[in-house]
Amino acid sequence: MVRIFMVRDCLACAIVVACTTAASYAGAEPRAVIELFTSQGCSSCPPADKLLSQFVSDPSLIPISLPIDYWDYLGWKDTLADPRNSARQRAYSRMRGDREVYTPQVVVNGSVHALGSDKEAIEAAIALSRKSGMTLSLPVTMAVADGRVLVSVPGGGDGHSLAEVWICGLIKAATVAIGRGENRGKTITYHNVARHWVKLGTWNGKSESWSLPLQEFDEGIDEAAVMVQGGTVEKPSAMFGAAVAAFH
Repeated sequence: MVRIFMVRDCLACAIVVACTTAASYAGAEPRAVIELFTSQGCSSCPPADKLLSQFVSDPSLIPISLPIDYWDYLGWKDTLADPRNSARQRAYSRMRGDREVYTPQVVVNGSVHALGSDKEAIEAAIALSRKSGMTLSLPVTMAVADGRVLVSVPGGGDGHSLAEVWICGLIKAATVAIGRGENRGKTITYHNVARHWVKLGTWNGKSESWSLPLQEFDEGIDEAAVMVQGGTVEKPSAMFGAAVAAFH
């Protein structure tokens, strides 16, 4: 299940953090963080899930699959869903003020939404989200050395508002055989599935860093993304910086 926690002690509570091989670094100048809200019980979602798998190979993109639970009543309970993913999607809708909550829906860089199966619409959303000039302008980095994960957010960022720093643990690929509902009989592979969220802290324009022990990682997590996002988890807004790195 995806879990969202406030980190009170960064060294003790950050369970999923991106890491690379020893003494390696994961710096990022990504073009977009793409959050796909999807469901195993939605017949329109498989094309979006497939498109997300194609985005995974683009190093300028950070695609994340967030399975929701509000279609579970249709005859199949999503095996990867968590109600907090649904809450995140609704929070985005409230911030935009459009009440647009559907599947498959993509939210790009925390600010613009598009149909998750429409590649051209997603590309247009990426371009629109970056017009502010502050979107993903912070060069966030992650590094692994001596059994620890280091996360660094630089200072500066003139014009940026207060932001939260989050780590999201990801399962690179999860294959599910769907037994009932609209996708009955289909076997679908979901990519970069969010399984755990940890809040490291807040960023107010000053340089911040965190050091986290490797042994606190959950089993089954293949990679992770770190995101510096304006607003709060209840009122999320634009992404100021992000990076992703594989465990292996």
